[in-house]
Amino acid sequence: MTLTVEAPVNAHSHAFHRLLRGRTHAGADGAPADFWRWREQMYRLAGALTPESMERLATAVYAEMAVAGWTAVGEFHYLHHAPDGAAYPDHAMERALARAARAAGIRLVLLDTCYLQGGLSPEGRPLPLGEVQRRYADGDVAAWASRWASLEDALAEEDGGAGLVSLGAAVHSLRAVDSGQLAELADWAADRPQVPLHVHLSEQPAENAAVQAAHGLSPAALLHSHQLLSERLSAVHATHLTETDIGLLGRTGSTVVMCPTTEADLGDGIGPARELADAGASIALGSDQHVVLDPLVEMRAMEHGERLRTGRRGRFSPAALRTAAVAAGRRSLGISAAAAEDVIELDDSSMRTIGSDPGQLPMTATAADVVAVTVAGERIAGDGVHERLGDPAELYQSLFAHHPELR
Repeated sequence: MTLTVEAPVNAHSHAFHRLLRGRTHAGADGAPADFWRWREQMYRLAGALTPESMERLATAVYAEMAVAGWTAVGEFHYLHHAPDGAAYPDHAMERALARAARAAGIRLVLLDTCYLQGGLSPEGRPLPLGEVQRRYADGDVAAWASRWASLEDALAEEDGGAGLVSLGAAVHSLRAVDSGQLAELADWAADRPQVPLHVHLSEQPAENAAVQAAHGLSPAALLHSHQLLSERLSAVHATHLTETDIGLLGRTGSTVVMCPTTEADLGDGIGPARELADAGASIALGSDQHVVLDPLVEMRAMEHGERLRTGRRGRFSPAALRTAAVAAGRRSLGISAAAAEDVIELDDSSMRTIGSDPGQLPMTATAADVVAVTVAGERIAGDGVHERLGDPAELYQSLFAHHPELR
């Protein structure tokens, strides 16, 4: 027997981070690896990707998402330019992502990301761009905004009228822009209230300390000072917040996108999801670096994190977890109306789910129980296979065969 439910939305993805799965947990000598080992690997891959390899990779990633039951994705995209920082002709990287999503048949909101400086020192001083970071940066807000405006037409061309690909915006973090640049971005955003705006926020304590040193404010308070906290803003991670931060995010109706499996993998910590929800924030879910691509695992990972953090069960009901995965994700990406007909069918009599109350399947089912995935009325995947693209594992095999430099 199967149960048809509204389809989950992946509100935060870095497609190329999928290459890190299972490759950052030990150093060259076999010793356990820390965050810096992960970062080193991430920058190596970011430096190696081309538009061609990005399209192959993203097609595999989005196909894997589709068979797992994710039907829409917010791609937090900052790998814009060639390795020397020069612009690709006609948005080659962004077009590659759009073609990948169209091939996989899922909805894509490309969150084109503004990234202007190399970070902040512990004392709050701006850092120059590193070698790989040249691929991320546009120089200044005006150049980013100009590229963003021309990107609208390019994505519409790739979408071809299907209504599956749209454009949003993001600020990488408050380490990647200075206060003056943030003010310009706030002015730009105020003129485009319909555009979803995302930002990495308070993922690590060191980020909070550097922003405090640079601006005398926490990251959330700095956003609020520029009137950027609102119902159109999604703060990603929001792991290390003060009570004041929680109140600001809640009172403004902002969305917080939590990525529990990634936050666990990186050792980031467990964010205050229940407190944020109680304060008025909307909680959505994302898979970030794709440690696993399984919306059902992501749902219960948030509840499990709450139980581990507080020692209490039932912090989020199964119904609330479904809301985070579906309605809040749609709201975060601005696709609520468009995605209303996207559904998945779950096997409620598998060895994992048999005997479960149907309303509690988020606590027992996995992507292996997704037997059909429908987007905009079209079945795109089921039983672990994509209707058009086949087994996603074969897509990854083809990627590595054509691009051994990514192994």
